[in-house]
Amino acid sequence: MPAGTAGLPVMPKVCLIVIDGLRDDTARAACSYLMSSVTGGEARIWTMRACLPTMSAPLYETLHTGRAPADHGLMDNDGLRPSSGPSVFSAVKAAGGQCGVVGHCYFHTLFGGTPFDPFAHVEINDPDAPIAHARYYSMDGYDADNSVQPAEVDLCAQAWSIADRHAPEYLLLHSSSCDTLGHLHTGLGRGYVRQAEKVDAALAQLIPRLTARGYHVLVTADHGMDDAGNHGGDAACERHVPFLSFTDRLHAGPDEILDQRCVAPTILALLGIPHPKTMKAAPLCRAEPRTGKLC
Repeated sequence: MPAGTAGLPVMPKVCLIVIDGLRDDTARAACSYLMSSVTGGEARIWTMRACLPTMSAPLYETLHTGRAPADHGLMDNDGLRPSSGPSVFSAVKAAGGQCGVVGHCYFHTLFGGTPFDPFAHVEINDPDAPIAHARYYSMDGYDADNSVQPAEVDLCAQAWSIADRHAPEYLLLHSSSCDTLGHLHTGLGRGYVRQAEKVDAALAQLIPRLTARGYHVLVTADHGMDDAGNHGGDAACERHVPFLSFTDRLHAGPDEILDQRCVAPTILALLGIPHPKTMKAAPLCRAEPRTGKLC
């Protein structure tokens, strides 16, 4: 493995894909590319149990800090503020790596160092920033009945552009469309299922490119969607989300229901970065120092 900064081996690379609002049963029934990858042996799938409350901003923070909302303190979207304490983003930067994001602007407010300003932060390319390479969308000025959202293939193309040009050690791709269409059509509606199919088709173009570049790719959701088009509660359709790994480095029983708090320490373990003590859930693989070996 080629040497990196100060003679250390180059850090591995991980991409986390978060499909907002995608419930587990919908992913298994509608996402033909993802499920064919499981059948063909390129990926594995588990059910993951989201933390409570099953709301987006709190769980964006949970996915990247390994702490439940009751522990990190963000309990709803309206209380959005910068995240405090260690996260995947801060750990990667401290280890000498870089991060990239294509996603909702909440991620900038949480982890980008300042509240989001669309005129300043819609595109970021700054190696000194907390998130060095980013493309954010705000979704301001629309409602669910008349939504105009980034096309899924455009989001995937932006993620690929960051990976291709900058190769950040950690890359996040976040899609909001299933959540939006779920609120409009409900978790059982054809519009919601069709949107899951569209996201899946776009990922079919992106994930093989990422794995060919050496990325370990993980795919999950923040929360699910109930049969009335809501989320926030404890029902299985709101808490059970898919978790797929396009890497052979993760280890869990095929029928095990995973703890959402394990995502952050698992990402760091794949990168060879020991996770901080605030991430109390065990990673799905063990961390090793940057010796060139993966977990």
